Amino acid sequence: MSKGLTSRTEDYSQWYNELVSKADLAEHSSVKGCMVIKPYGYAIWEKMQAVLDQKFKDTGHSNAYFPLFIPKSFFSKEASHVDGFATECAVVTHYRLKNDGNGNIIVDETAKLEEELIVRPTSETIIWNTYKGWIQSYRDLPILVNQWANVVRWEMRTRLFLRTTEFLWQEGHTAHATQAEAIAETEQMLNVYADFAENWMAVPVLRGKKTANERFAGALDTYCIEALMQDGKALQAGTSHFLGQNFAKAFDVKFTNREGKIEHVWASSWGVSTRLIGALIMAHSDDFGLVLPPKMAPIQVVIVPIYKGEEELEKISATAQQIMSDLKAKGISVKYDNRDTQRPGFKFAEYEMKGVPLRIAIGGRDLENNTVELARRDTRSKETVSNQGLAHLIENLLTEIQQNIFDKALLNRAEKSTRVDTYEDFKKVLDSKAGFVYAHWDGTPETETKIKEETKATIRCIPLDNPLENGFCIYTGKPSTQRVVFARAY
Repeated sequence: MSKGLTSRTEDYSQWYNELVSKADLAEHSSVKGCMVIKPYGYAIWEKMQAVLDQKFKDTGHSNAYFPLFIPKSFFSKEASHVDGFATECAVVTHYRLKNDGNGNIIVDETAKLEEELIVRPTSETIIWNTYKGWIQSYRDLPILVNQWANVVRWEMRTRLFLRTTEFLWQEGHTAHATQAEAIAETEQMLNVYADFAENWMAVPVLRGKKTANERFAGALDTYCIEALMQDGKALQAGTSHFLGQNFAKAFDVKFTNREGKIEHVWASSWGVSTRLIGALIMAHSDDFGLVLPPKMAPIQVVIVPIYKGEEELEKISATAQQIMSDLKAKGISVKYDNRDTQRPGFKFAEYEMKGVPLRIAIGGRDLENNTVELARRDTRSKETVSNQGLAHLIENLLTEIQQNIFDKALLNRAEKSTRVDTYEDFKKVLDSKAGFVYAHWDGTPETETKIKEETKATIRCIPLDNPLENGFCIYTGKPSTQRVVFARAY
């Protein structure tokens, strides 16, 4: 393994970039702004996909797939939607290349598309154009569809996993007969995301609504889960949008209700992306590498033999195979690393960098004593334990590690959450402590914009469980009935 990482306290951004590289998660592509997700990074995404996909199916959703290309005219049908994505759209104008006779490959100007195509930044428009043919009656509703896909948003400043020109995600798109059903769907999926973030990723999140300035283009309401990273910056980890009838009206999607009246359909959309891997990295990891909660770790346990000669290795391998069998029977993913090309110390550093939750080392003395050495990644503690009941012990330890990682992230959030009553204190906290800042706001987009321009802090959300509390806006001094959550964010 290469040498250690830049300290988080020294340069958090550099630490993050080095960690993504050294933990073998991803690398920059030769296509500017795009990334190559390497097998270990993709394995984490597959774990996320598997859990979320089952949650979607458990709540009645089915997977489908829609085209990557969207006719440009579709975007102009929903004005606020096109305004929200106009600066990020990649446009396809031609469909053929040719050789100019001098060995150069050029665009064939005779092969211009009749209508330009947008490479999808999100799929509401193509999906609602499709739904028009699927929906005639209330009997056709609800439609509960999800797709796993890639999207393209032409970002100016990119960072692996957090913001790339092309990224992977899922996007749910549902159609309903009533406003109440669409809102219930929007809230349900927010709770699905929050449950996943907290109970699988071990990342505590705030559940809330976005302000009008921050909501999704074309939505009436955007619900979100907001996570706090170790450096005190916020990360939007998932969004669920109540779209009202905006897209149904734009694409003329109507249905005959139970009373025989014709109405426009009600809609929701919701999504999370590979930025969740960035959240996982920044919420838990340390200066020695990744720290993965067991439920998200591609390898939960690794076994490393420490041996002298082939005969001792064979005996250790027999013990290792039995341990592996016992662990697999409990649904625990385990790897036995008996490579003879690397020394044990190299392997220890490698799996520490990759965030494997538990490491088992077995040496000659362990064989004699019927023991193994167990090392925890979260606490970096080691102990020698008996082979007797080892699988049961490891099963319990993985549960304990999962909880410990969550508790540590929760403590970080608590320590970096501050209530302020003046604009001066607001700015001081942002510059010295960072984190979530709870402050009164007068409710106007103008004030929100001014605060953002002056401090680079945005309103992350208005928490769903927000208590009413009379106060005065930190910026204008106007009356306010509740605090909102500000932070600088990724």
